[in-house]
Amino acid sequence: MKLIIPPPVQGLITGIAMWGVSQAFPGFGLSFPIQKLLAGALIAVGVGIEITAVTAFFRARTTITPLKPSKTSALVVKGLYRISRNPMYLGLALLLTGWMVWLGNPLNLVLLGGFIGYITAFQIKPEEAALREKFGTAYDEYCAVVRRWI
Repeated sequence: MKLIIPPPVQGLITGIAMWGVSQAFPGFGLSFPIQKLLAGALIAVGVGIEITAVTAFFRARTTITPLKPSKTSALVVKGLYRISRNPMYLGLALLLTGWMVWLGNPLNLVLLGGFIGYITAFQIKPEEAALREKFGTAYDEYCAVVRRWI
């Protein structure tokens, strides 16, 4: 794999950049009555998805290390993995969406989109290639039924 920065670190970097954008462009800030509640709900759902997805990997006794998908010992297709092939990344995206709502700066949509595009191109697609090589037809059948994100 080409990626050397783990996705959680990429998420943190994106979150810091979102804060920077909000500080640099306060004139674009928005606020609405349930903003903090919505942000908290998105963050809570993101955390819940993360915990559930990681737990599924531990139960399957396979690696959660995103930098070495070839070390995967089992194809996890139960629980959240019936809805999304990448719930860990979906959880990160929801965390960042919640953070964006909390900050109230719509310019951060660009960074959120950049994070999703980057993760898809440099993390998910190489993982898919490694899983296809390792699990063959079983992985292809899984991909035919379950979408990449949601």
